[in-house]
Amino acid sequence: MAVYDKNSLKADEFINHEEILETLKYAEENKNNVELIDEILAKAKPIREDGKIFCKGLSHREAAVLLACEIPEKIEEMFKLAKEIKLAFYGNRIVLFAPLYLSNYCVNGCLYCPYHAKNKHIPRKKLTQEEIKKEVIALQDMGHKRLAIEAGEDPVNNPIEYILDSIKTIYSIKHKNGAIRRVNVNIAATTVENYRKLKEAGIGTYILFQETYHKKGYEELHPTGPKHDYNYHTEAMDRAMEGGIDDVGLGVLFGLDKYKYEFAGLLMHAEHLEAVHGVGPHTISVPRVKKADDIDPDVFDNGIDDETFEKIIACIRIAVPYTGMIISTRESEEVRLKALEMGVSQISGGSRTSVGGYGEEERPHDTEQFDVSDTRTLDEVIAWLIEIGYIPSFCTACYRAGRTGDRFMTLCKTGQIQNCCHPNALMTLAEYLMDYAKDKTKEEGLKLIEKEYDNIIGDKIRELTKEHIKDICESNKRDFRF
Repeated sequence: MAVYDKNSLKADEFINHEEILETLKYAEENKNNVELIDEILAKAKPIREDGKIFCKGLSHREAAVLLACEIPEKIEEMFKLAKEIKLAFYGNRIVLFAPLYLSNYCVNGCLYCPYHAKNKHIPRKKLTQEEIKKEVIALQDMGHKRLAIEAGEDPVNNPIEYILDSIKTIYSIKHKNGAIRRVNVNIAATTVENYRKLKEAGIGTYILFQETYHKKGYEELHPTGPKHDYNYHTEAMDRAMEGGIDDVGLGVLFGLDKYKYEFAGLLMHAEHLEAVHGVGPHTISVPRVKKADDIDPDVFDNGIDDETFEKIIACIRIAVPYTGMIISTRESEEVRLKALEMGVSQISGGSRTSVGGYGEEERPHDTEQFDVSDTRTLDEVIAWLIEIGYIPSFCTACYRAGRTGDRFMTLCKTGQIQNCCHPNALMTLAEYLMDYAKDKTKEEGLKLIEKEYDNIIGDKIRELTKEHIKDICESNKRDFRF
């Protein structure tokens, strides 16, 4: 029997089934232990000293106790703490991105995804490089600067060479004032050699959802195809790190298995990356199973309600305070609003989950991976964020300045990243307002920028930011960054 060891490179040891069961047992036994819960909350509080902010975070066992807690006033304290931590490390900035589906050819048999190989009635489609150019121009005309590319696993139709060519094409397009400045990649687990190629191609974050950390459940949900190999899939982030990719993104698909089990496994994975590589996950995504072509989410009996979902997000934010958190258009406007308060720092906007489709006026549904709940345009999302007091950000400066991996985390864990991120967010928002926004969005956005100048730390940076934004507004100069 495997023994739990967060420093191991074997999936069965760093995501250890027995350790998770012991964790859940411990959490259940202590879910009403007020003294322990207070100790855990006190440990997680931000500490401010010498102009820096520090957070210790929590172990998976400590965080599991918070998630299991049923005491209403303690849950409120958790939510309050999650908001405090989110503000301390990420301020009121929300990073925007869009997914771009390149191909839905797939050889796997995932039971929760309409792209599974046995689905014979979904049209199969793969974008050519010329079609990718058209999609990228459409995305740039919306105002996007950051993409997450997606493709099914198919060594014949979607080999690594196709992915690399697509990345090169995306970065090459400079339409009017548009440019995609960061391409994140969400493709199947692959080899160290292929991860090196992705790194050399200039990707941002490598994203791979675990789907479920329950090994038996995982193997049943992936009955056929290379994705059936739980260990190979779970150990992918270690190979990515070995290949030189130092920003990786974790995630589980909530609803496939018991949420408390998934929560513990997710945090154990984060602890493993920190222990072995010195860098935890750059992002954690929190998708839920949604309806799709031949997928009925009600078939999976582990679905979670909105209140539980909110609690999960808050507990993740408390446990791993430095990690960016992502929520997509799978969720409604109402759910996304709550998620932003609890800890989410990145959202998609104006998304299409079909293969291509950004160049079409009507949303295509025939090749969608899942139904989109938040169907607002990017400008509507931007206007909404501004209205509720957030700064929509298209910033990609850290990635392009080499502030990735441990260099990013060192700044983030002390709260110093805000010295760069806040002015960069304002400058990228100014770009959006001048080039793409509707008149009302532009008017309200410029008011927000004026108000946010006071929150820039340091007189020199504040004045430089004002100068750059003046240049953006009065000329065609773009892409200023700290």
